[in-house]
Amino acid sequence: MQEMTITRGVLAAALAILPVAASAQAYPTKPIRILVGFAPGGGTDIMARVIAAKIGDSMKQQFIVDNRPGANANLAAKVAADSPGDGYTLLFMSVAHIMSKPVYKNLGYDIERDLTPITIVSSVPNVVVANPALPARTVKELIALAKSKPGELTYATSGVGSPEHFAGEMFKMMTKTNLLPIPYKGGGPIAIDLVAGHVMSGFSTMPPVIPHIRSGRIRAIAVTTEKRAAVLPDVPTVGETVPGYVMSTWYGAVAPAKTPREIIQRLSQEMVKALALPDVKEKLAALGADVVGTTPEETAVIFRTDLARFTKVAQAANIRAD
Repeated sequence: MQEMTITRGVLAAALAILPVAASAQAYPTKPIRILVGFAPGGGTDIMARVIAAKIGDSMKQQFIVDNRPGANANLAAKVAADSPGDGYTLLFMSVAHIMSKPVYKNLGYDIERDLTPITIVSSVPNVVVANPALPARTVKELIALAKSKPGELTYATSGVGSPEHFAGEMFKMMTKTNLLPIPYKGGGPIAIDLVAGHVMSGFSTMPPVIPHIRSGRIRAIAVTTEKRAAVLPDVPTVGETVPGYVMSTWYGAVAPAKTPREIIQRLSQEMVKALALPDVKEKLAALGADVVGTTPEETAVIFRTDLARFTKVAQAANIRAD
């Protein structure tokens, strides 16, 4: 009798798995929505569109980018967290979503509990940029200008608790300066206002500002990574003037927590495969991005590591939002 009960239990478990396995095998049977929490033209949006086009071709289904800017991309994340775990709603995210957890009291979702990692797509330096009219061409000159006008010099960010905000606050802490952050809804609007002179400096990801740096409409003062960026080899690092300063931004994809494991693995494999394509590598390199391509398991480790690191920064700099 006990053996029969065990056998029936195993059979019942196997039968329960069959619909999920069959569904995953047929997936996808309709268009997939990719939520982006920033305005069009920013780093997250650009990366999402490059990947969406390629995996759409490979998986023979349409991947539709749906921009939902606001609250440092947390509006889009909340929509993703509340969506069915069927593989038809994804979130293309950045390290900003990790940073949000220690910054926001009431996110309405928990990134570790409500979202499942798929892959880290790429990593890019942040770059300290300025309107050409700003009388500072180097990090040393920027520090001197900020100290001569405490609380007057503004810098653009993609919102409270964004990677650009963290980059700016780390800069302030390490240089003992007082810069005033101005929040935007993404890198695209930051680039537009820098060109127009509505804001004079900023900490930005590479993709939205690279074309303007090359045209001379925006000045690149320094990159925030440990080494100089291949796409801007003549631009120094912040660390060359401020020893120990390092900051970069990564982009990746997640799905609602209850998405079947088979679908998560399929999406991860398709995205990593797309990242190996020469034209994708070329596009990302032109934007100053390094291709990554992690497994879901490796992505989860990165999430945990960065969450611990940025929680410490948020507490030290008192970065908070309602």
